[in-house]
Amino acid sequence: MKILGKDLKKGDISIEITDEEDLWSLSHVLSKGDLVKGKTERKIKIGSDENAKVVRKTIFLKIQTEKVEYEPQNNSLRILGTIKEGPDDVSIGSHHSFNLEIRDKINIQKNWANFELKKLEEATKPKSNILLVVFDRQNSMFGLTKRNGYEILSEFEGDVQKKDTPEEKKGNFYKEIGKQIEEYNTRFNPDKIIIASPAFWKEYLEKELSSELNKKIIKANISEVNKTSFNELLKRTELKKALEDERTSRELQAVEEIMTAISHDKACYGVKETKQKITEGAVKKIMVSENLLKKMKEKENYKEIDFMLRNAEQIQSEIIFITQKETMQKLDSLGGIAGTLRW
Repeated sequence: MKILGKDLKKGDISIEITDEEDLWSLSHVLSKGDLVKGKTERKIKIGSDENAKVVRKTIFLKIQTEKVEYEPQNNSLRILGTIKEGPDDVSIGSHHSFNLEIRDKINIQKNWANFELKKLEEATKPKSNILLVVFDRQNSMFGLTKRNGYEILSEFEGDVQKKDTPEEKKGNFYKEIGKQIEEYNTRFNPDKIIIASPAFWKEYLEKELSSELNKKIIKANISEVNKTSFNELLKRTELKKALEDERTSRELQAVEEIMTAISHDKACYGVKETKQKITEGAVKKIMVSENLLKKMKEKENYKEIDFMLRNAEQIQSEIIFITQKETMQKLDSLGGIAGTLRW
């Protein structure tokens, strides 16, 4: 996500959607009553009687949100509401929906809570710090993931014979790659290192890496090594799994902290009890399941959880959103919301 402009005195933030996770983030910051402005298509009737024609026209509209529908399986986000501002040929007060996709730009006006601003801020940061290494028997390229793709760090060719087998190389090309990985690991401390190559070349590189580096390694296949290799790699299921595993690990640690606190009578859970502890100012860290947020929005009583989180901010509680299936199941068994206590 890119923040294109911000005026918090007016409650005004303009953003550009840069990846699929931004749709998820927006689904949690948009609420009923928020004003959303953006470019959209709408059917416009031109003329009257038998000569009238209906055409699709690209226009700018501002709508007041009535409902937000997020479908993760389809990577789609719909904002439904009533038109507040638009061209003269559009009826104010009529219904319209924005169907948001990657590269769309919108402006949001609302009374922003700090946890909502933090969620937007998190969405602008890199998903994870992952070192990308693509290579074959002669060529290698190194990159680092960024929020909006990747940065190429370097590339070099190995001094090898033009043969089909790696055994007949002049020098140890894979040892050179290993040294470069070691240097980047020290400099950037990546969470994961993905090594990708056509065929079986990965096996030769693994032998040149330390046991510490091999713990970070995830292997992937690519068709060839060239300028498009990183684009191919970013679409691979191996990278998606690495990101999910990292997030799951962080969330599991947070949920386990709750379980330990419960065993020591230093936690609260469930909406009613957590709400009471927040009122008392006793909650140090609060965890909320995405399933609970979705359920509250469907029942149109999201204001209750929103009020709780705003109060939690007032007492400086840390707020963590739990999003992965395995961790949500554990938290949902506690009512979808829980917190560790200060006393």
